[in-house]
Amino acid sequence: MIAGVKRERDVDGDEEEEVRVKVSRGVEDRRSRHCPYLDTINRSVLDFDFEKLCSISLSHINVYACLICGKYFQGRGQKSHAYIHSVQFAHHVFLNLHTLKFYCLPDNYEIIDSSLEDITYVLKPTFTKQHIAGLDKHGKLYRAYDGTTYLPGIVGLNNIKANDYANVVLQALSNVPPLRNYFLEEENYRRIRRPPGDIMFLLVQRFGELMRKLWNPRNFKAHVSPHEMLQAVVLCSKKTFQITKQGDAVDFLSWFLNALHGALGGTKKKSSILTKVFQGSMRIFSKKLPHPDLPAEEKEALLLKDEYQEKMSESTFLYLTLDLPTAPLYKDEKEQLIIPQVPLFNILAKFNGNNEKEYKTYKENFLKRFQLTKLPPYLIFCIKRFTKNNFFVEKNPTIVNFPITNVDLREYLTEEAQVTEKITTYDLVANVVHDGKPTEGSYRIHVLHHIWKRQDKDDGAENHTGA
Repeated sequence: MIAGVKRERDVDGDEEEEVRVKVSRGVEDRRSRHCPYLDTINRSVLDFDFEKLCSISLSHINVYACLICGKYFQGRGQKSHAYIHSVQFAHHVFLNLHTLKFYCLPDNYEIIDSSLEDITYVLKPTFTKQHIAGLDKHGKLYRAYDGTTYLPGIVGLNNIKANDYANVVLQALSNVPPLRNYFLEEENYRRIRRPPGDIMFLLVQRFGELMRKLWNPRNFKAHVSPHEMLQAVVLCSKKTFQITKQGDAVDFLSWFLNALHGALGGTKKKSSILTKVFQGSMRIFSKKLPHPDLPAEEKEALLLKDEYQEKMSESTFLYLTLDLPTAPLYKDEKEQLIIPQVPLFNILAKFNGNNEKEYKTYKENFLKRFQLTKLPPYLIFCIKRFTKNNFFVEKNPTIVNFPITNVDLREYLTEEAQVTEKITTYDLVANVVHDGKPTEGSYRIHVLHHIWKRQDKDDGAENHTGA
């Protein structure tokens, strides 16, 4: 009886070859467990972060990685690119990037050897619940195959060309424990159903893969390339965000959070892991203003109408936008522009329910004030530094001074929320910084090593966490 033989149809019709290897026993089995070419494998050149395409045909169907030179080739039949490569360069060990099975070419038999397990783990890391539960309890340094030491989760993301604006956001999100834990286990989102032809779920798959690579304790190198993740971003954003063109990290964060929420089946009424982790709520008090060029008497008459009375609405948020005071234009005695500094709590006053600010649209002006009604477990602040107009982008260089721990937001809650919200303090998880000019600068990120936060909690502190 032959049971459970799954055939692989190769582009060169090596299905029959596969059946022969599977069914014919004896000689094939002995070679499978005693392959003489395993010592030719060069782990230092293996890089599975890039798109799984044949380097010759550019096809993504039935792709194999040569474990001697690291290149990708299609098929393994006698006319395939992998077969020809094996004969031409005497490279004999290949890995099927989909099935995770090893083969010796041109002899075309499957290799079975436990010493290769580290390679499949780098290609597709997996995490048990027990492993995930202990991630923030141990601050152990790991040594990569290239000899460098690293902390899982705190590794570099390659800047392919001009994608640092996306890298810092992905890096920050990967260090939010509940979000990280959700994506480390593929089972959490594997069964989510999307409409036929929907490409947005690709974001979920690629983000999960990137998360597992960032937290892999058995990496061959201490950095990760987000190439496949960013290709999904380019595709799903319809080229709004690109690898070759610098973007705005706040714009990318806003799009990515909402796109990921939708791809996970979330709606305005249906929650996802994104809303469970980041969503809070606020009250918005809005009052329409008469046009400033109108006569005073006409303004007074309009202010008596219902249309110009203050109205209250409820709204949810995934992050809070903080406004900086206008930067001064005068210079100091050394003819250098003075860079002002402002405490975080000064710009947080926007949400105290009393401070009003005018917001202008193309046709109308409004006076608005805000007050928080619910705090999320993890809070994201976006400090608005860039001002865009029809001619150029201007950057506000104001320095914001903020505490790293115990940022208390109780005073920005409504009276009712102050009673219901038990924990209102936050500790910093990540901080994204923009250096240089608006259009020529770059982004970098500071990330908290969670073992330090764990030690603080052991000392009695219990806080929310901000990102």
